[in-house]
Amino acid sequence: MNQFADQDAAEPSPVATEPLPPGLYIVATPIGNLGDLSPRAASVLSRAGTIAVEDSRVTAKLLKRIGVRRPMTPYHDHNADKVRPGLIARMATEPVALVSDAGTPLISDPGYKLVRDARAAGIGVTTIPGPCAAIAALTLAGLPTDRFLFLGFLPAKEKARADAIAEVANVRATLILYESGPRLGATLKALAEGLGDRAGAVVREISKAFEESVAAPLATLAERYRDAGPKGEIVVVVGPPGEAPAASPDDAEALLRTALAHMPAAKAAGEVARATGLNRRDLYARALAIKDGD
Repeated sequence: MNQFADQDAAEPSPVATEPLPPGLYIVATPIGNLGDLSPRAASVLSRAGTIAVEDSRVTAKLLKRIGVRRPMTPYHDHNADKVRPGLIARMATEPVALVSDAGTPLISDPGYKLVRDARAAGIGVTTIPGPCAAIAALTLAGLPTDRFLFLGFLPAKEKARADAIAEVANVRATLILYESGPRLGATLKALAEGLGDRAGAVVREISKAFEESVAAPLATLAERYRDAGPKGEIVVVVGPPGEAPAASPDDAEALLRTALAHMPAAKAAGEVARATGLNRRDLYARALAIKDGD
């Protein structure tokens, strides 16, 4: 996601030298501090036959940091369909590593198609886990972590962005999305308008010297970043909606009648109980009464 910070970090442990089996290796790379590269990731990168990269200039800095030089193949949104067949063919006879500019591949990038086609071709796929900006931001935000939904980047156009926010407005989970500095103010304003003044957090420069996490209601964050967004890559985290109001008897009755149109009374009562939090036994009794013509 973001570029590497120029800061000192401990050298990775010595890497293995035995050849890697052929296949696809998904390698997570640092999101800021190069010291976060795992010894296993360094080992795989040093032994890959080729490395599929978003930007060879970015990955070259990482490889220089661990003291290795490996062939690189550009693989990104603009050339993925053209390049993918060749990479799949190479995986049959040599190890191919996949990296993003920073963080875990496949998170908001086209890598999943490479995994899909590799599996379809019977090629082994191995993941080397590591940093992910979305998860790191979630740990810093101080918002519920039991359920969360990753949205990637919201659309740039105002209506499309508002529509995307409306789609998730009732999802009872913490929301996580990526954003850039120039768009941050508009996105926060749209979130506040579409979701109400929920708790939120703006997290940026994760693991770098100027890491920052600002937690506040969405309207406050929108005002703070209204005129100029901060530099660096940004993650926005939004808390879930408050408790939904209890279903009224009329609501429950309508749901129950709808469910009874295509399922037995017991199952209908269970479905409505899960949706409303109402007592299943009471709903079942009412369902039987409805079926009897009440």
